[in-house]
Amino acid sequence: MADHRHSRATGCGEYHALSRRQFLRQASVAAAAASAPAWLPRVTYAQSENSARDVMVCVFLRGGMDGLSSVVPFGEPDYYTARPTIRIMPPDSSDANRAINLNGFFGFPPAMGALLPAYLAGRLLIVHATGSIDSSRSHFDAQHYMEVGMPGQSALVTGWLGRHLATRSPARPTASLRALSFTFGLTETLAGGPLTMPIPDPANFGLTGISSSRTARLEWLGTAFAGESDPLRTSALNTQRTIAALAGLGINTYLPSGNAVYANNSFARALRSTAALIRADIGVEVVQIDLGGWDTHSAQAPATGSMAATMRTLADGLAAFHADMDGSSRIDRVTAVVMSEFGRNVRENGSAGTDHGRGNCMFVLGGAVNGGQVLARWPGLARLTDNQDLTVTIDHRDILSEIVAKRLGNAALDVVFPGHAPVAYNAIRFGY
Repeated sequence: MADHRHSRATGCGEYHALSRRQFLRQASVAAAAASAPAWLPRVTYAQSENSARDVMVCVFLRGGMDGLSSVVPFGEPDYYTARPTIRIMPPDSSDANRAINLNGFFGFPPAMGALLPAYLAGRLLIVHATGSIDSSRSHFDAQHYMEVGMPGQSALVTGWLGRHLATRSPARPTASLRALSFTFGLTETLAGGPLTMPIPDPANFGLTGISSSRTARLEWLGTAFAGESDPLRTSALNTQRTIAALAGLGINTYLPSGNAVYANNSFARALRSTAALIRADIGVEVVQIDLGGWDTHSAQAPATGSMAATMRTLADGLAAFHADMDGSSRIDRVTAVVMSEFGRNVRENGSAGTDHGRGNCMFVLGGAVNGGQVLARWPGLARLTDNQDLTVTIDHRDILSEIVAKRLGNAALDVVFPGHAPVAYNAIRFGY
């Protein structure tokens, strides 16, 4: 059995090297975004196609979130045996950092408490003991398999959301931007998607350089490639249109609804910008946001320390986004999904942390979510996968397939998730 203990003070060596490997991978991703994969069926869109669909917000937690800390199985005695120092005490404990009861068996740690209102309102669904069916414990491979939606397919460079966009006509025919990732390089999840761009900050998206010549250079962009063949000509035109569209939104002066308060961190700012894009209704259909800091091999501290801070960033950001969408009456047309490449070992290690594992939890937020519950085919912690991990009993693609079919209006699941026959869990509702 491979040893995945950390090689640095925080995080493993592979995770620290991952950004370089992602950069190399993104060269292939960029090429995939320019044209559809050879095996993708050619699609002729119906002129009268119903464009009703949700805006999809995909949050990827990079590093392997510990689902047993973010949604605590306090009703399982083996949890406390396996984690004598990093455990979250049950709700009936006198501990100041005890769990917040969700259903008598699972609970939130205090750091995730901001999500309780969305859960109680039925807008937040928690799926536990879920994840990829691939057994890889490599950050790089596990993230890749999850983002392309095909376990074990190392050569595939189109993402599941990219293929969704490639098989669905634009919700707004005049849109110059259908999807974006808040990154400097396009994420694999969106690779292959038309009208898709990496935009780290939509509020300040444009051409770099001397400000006095920026307008002239932007105009040049629209004419310099007019004689070129596609996709270069169309890409240049759409870049020009996107810069103009985003500049006209005034994202920096956006006023949230529902008394939502976004924190001053990159994750919350990305969600705030996402809310502004949704309310502006310019045709953006999919948004990808990453949140790192989950590779907790040492000093995990889910109650008051480093992991608690990362969980609070996640929960507070999502709670503000939920309040904003609810206050602006957009929550019924938004679905957000939060997932990570794998979970952590059930037993804590000698450094008060956890090593790479398997089963995890994911979150689904939105107005059409059958929320207010923890959906789980709970395997228990007495019999573990490889004698160390929570067993994956729900393929994460089953939940994503329901979202794609019911909220994104795409019946081409055999293209979005090739070779996968989804199991229905009634996690998501039809209807608008």
